[in-house]
Parts: sequence; C-alpha cells; structure tokens
Amino acid sequence: MNEVVRPDLCIIGAGAAGLSLAASAAAFGVPTVLVERDKMGGECLNTACVPSKALLAAAHAARHSTLMPKIAIDPVASVPAYQRVLAHVNEVVADIAPADSAARYAALGVEVIKAEAAFIDRTTVRAGEKLIKARRFVIAAGSEPTIPEIAGLDAVDFLTNETVFTLRERPRHLLVIGAGSVGCELGQAFRQLGSEVTLFEQGRLLPQEDEELAGIVRGTLKRDGVNLRENIKLAAVAPAMDGVRLHYSDEISAPRQATGSHLLIAAGRSPRTQGIGLEEGFIKYDKSGIIVDHGMRTSNPRVFAIGDCIGGVFGGCRFTHAASQQASLVMRSAFFRLRARFEPSRVPRVTFTDPEIASIGLSEEQARARHGAVRVCRFAFGETDRGRAEGEREGLVKLVASPNGRLLGAAIGGKGAGEMISLWTLALTEKMRLSKVAGLVTPYPTLSDASRRAALEFYAPLAKRPFLRRFMGVLRKFG
Repeated sequence: MNEVVRPDLCIIGAGAAGLSLAASAAAFGVPTVLVERDKMGGECLNTACVPSKALLAAAHAARHSTLMPKIAIDPVASVPAYQRVLAHVNEVVADIAPADSAARYAALGVEVIKAEAAFIDRTTVRAGEKLIKARRFVIAAGSEPTIPEIAGLDAVDFLTNETVFTLRERPRHLLVIGAGSVGCELGQAFRQLGSEVTLFEQGRLLPQEDEELAGIVRGTLKRDGVNLRENIKLAAVAPAMDGVRLHYSDEISAPRQATGSHLLIAAGRSPRTQGIGLEEGFIKYDKSGIIVDHGMRTSNPRVFAIGDCIGGVFGGCRFTHAASQQASLVMRSAFFRLRARFEPSRVPRVTFTDPEIASIGLSEEQARARHGAVRVCRFAFGETDRGRAEGEREGLVKLVASPNGRLLGAAIGGKGAGEMISLWTLALTEKMRLSKVAGLVTPYPTLSDASRRAALEFYAPLAKRPFLRRFMGVLRKFG
C-alpha cells in the first residue's frame, strides 16, 4: 500500500529553481518534500553553468594566466593540458556539490525523495511508493537540449552540453551547430584549448544580443581562429571516416561541407513537460513550456511552475538567477499571500565569452519598435584610463533611454561585463533616470567608469544649447 505524505509544499525537481525554493521554505519552517529523479543540483551544477564556467576559466587561462600553473604541464605553455582541464572542471563541480546535496537539504528539514514524480489527479503526485498530497505543488522540472531536425542526425554520434564534459580527449576539430551563448562559449573554450572549431548559425552570431555588441565577440572569435559560418542552411549530416561530415549551403545557396572529429549540438533548450502528468493535474502547457501567470501560478490553482520548464511569455528567460527570483515570488504568493509579479525585462543576461556580453532591458532595435524616439549613448572601454593601462581597447557600454533620460536598456561588451551589468539592473528596476548614474563617483581608474561616462553622454548636448551658454555668460558678469 502506498504511503500518503501531506506536506505544505511539494517541489518536483532539485535543480537551481527547486533547490532555491526548498531552502527558502525550510528557512521559514514550511514542511517540504523535494522530489528528484536524477542528480541533485540539476543541469546548472552538473552539465551547464558550473562545468561550463570552469571550462571557460581554464581555457581563458591560455591568455590570462591565473589558472595556468594548475592545469598545464608546462606553466608557460600556450595550450593547457586537457586532462588537467577536465580535472579542474570536476573539482569545481565536486566542491559545490555538497551545498546542493540531499544530505544538506535533509539537515535543513526537507524530505528528499529520489524518484520519478507525476500528477495522478489535481491534488496528488505519485513519487515512487509515496502519494504526496500537498497544500501547494511547484514544478521545477528544468529543460533539455533542443535537437534540431537534420537529415542523417540519427546516424551519427553527437554531443550536447550534457555530454560534452565527459570527453576524455580534446576534439581535433569540433563542429558546433548553434552560435548562441552556449555555442559561442564552448566553441571559444575548445578553440583556446587547442581544438579546431567551426561554428554554424542559420542566422547571425548571438541573435538574442544587440548586433553592435555581438560584433565585438565575432571579432574576438575570428582572431582566436574560430571558423564562423553565419546565415547558412543546414542540409544533412553523415558519418565520415575521421568523424562526421556536415552538409550546408551558404548565403548564395552554394552547397558546402565540413568534416570534423566531433559534432556538438547547441541549438537551445526545450522545457521538460513529459512524464510529469500535466494532463492528469489539469495543468496547461504547450511547446514553449508550462503556462503560468506573472505570479508563477498554473491553470491548477494549487500548482506553480518555475525555472526552465515554464513557457508562454516567460519561455525564453532560462537563467539560474531568474529561477531564484521566481522561487522567491512563489514564497511571497503561496505562503505570505503577497503580490508577486515576474518581470523578465528586469532579468540581466550574460554570455561568458572572452570578452563577455551582458545586457538588461530593451535593445536599441526593440526600444525603437516599442517607443519610437529614443536616445542611444555609448562609451568605449578604450577611452577610460584603466582601459588604456590594460590595453583593453575593445569594449563598449551602450545605453538606450527615452528622450527624458529614463533608462530603457543597457548592454555591455568587454572585460568584466557580467560584473558591471548589476549597476544597470538596479537602475532599470528602480526606474532611474540617467542623471542618477551620471552623478556617481566611481573609483579611479576602473573600467566601471565607462558606465558613468556613458550616462554623461546623454547630457553632453546640453552644453551646446545657446540658452544655457547665454545664462552662464550672465552669471559670469556677477563674478
């Protein structure tokens, strides 16, 4: 006979979203059951954010030597030793894993069940031998790699972000389908680790980012020796004697082919919606994911959904920090009866290439489409004294504002962009005018001064206004 469990909260999925909510619920003494079928920590810890950033750090060490003594046989070698790179990646994952472990959450008071979870009706989830009847359910089932429909793909071995970190040898020539954030990050990393890399994108590089900022990454990738194939049409893939062959056509529809030792699919991610019993739980979903309102509530009033599995207008916001915010919103709404509203436009995103690209809010193109007249301000890293001192000639802060100075969006391309975007996240969230940032006192010399000076650029035309100059002339007459 199945044991019946009656907690206040049942969370399906122990990835970034589920763990964040479980920790918060435990802190407030909410009786919580957490169900996970696979590894604790989910994609972020095991196959995405953590291992990819560790790999990137090791790869960038070929240019920036902080980690080089640790991962290279010869500390002055230009290419890190691949086995030591893998050891570094595994070490980082192992170092973080205890914080996401079942033992830690059990110590917090959370009951952790390792099993498949599925709704059997509106109010009940089956997890192994247990039936869970909770006051509230939260689905945090995550996502999985999107596999495009390409002729012949089922006949070749290919990698995704879930398997690429298991490679025991450095790829000789890595073919990457998809030049979004994941494709660019992993493509650049393997190139810096000594692999030949070819990136294929049916549109342009980093299509989700401001084209001007994406151009900075494009230039760096080319200088690194990455082969870029943009605006192409994929035709087929086939096995080759030394790996895999990819057939495609270019912008003039001429047939082309490329042969590599390995194929990596980085064509985005799809929400996990199958096997959870959404129909039995009367929970609406479509191809984009589980449909939720701004408070993360599904069509079943007892059930919320957060993280990568949600869809609709929130379907493209698949970031660990977004999942954490959604978890806090569920706590507000479900247990404190407070108003909760998720605003994806206020969630920053970062592509961790070298240099990085970070953005928040509307791009220039989006702002013009939505608001018509806008002002665009730019300031280059190379115009700061810190940029000159470090040779950081590439890099740019780009701001989009309304004519009255209200910030609509910000994008940064360059060293430390992911660290610098937090200022603009605060400015956008608090609906600041650019005058607030323009009036900041920033340490000298720092690259962050480029943010302040970009804001100052908005007010530069004021100095040329005849009225203001006449007014200053009058003041001079009074000493």
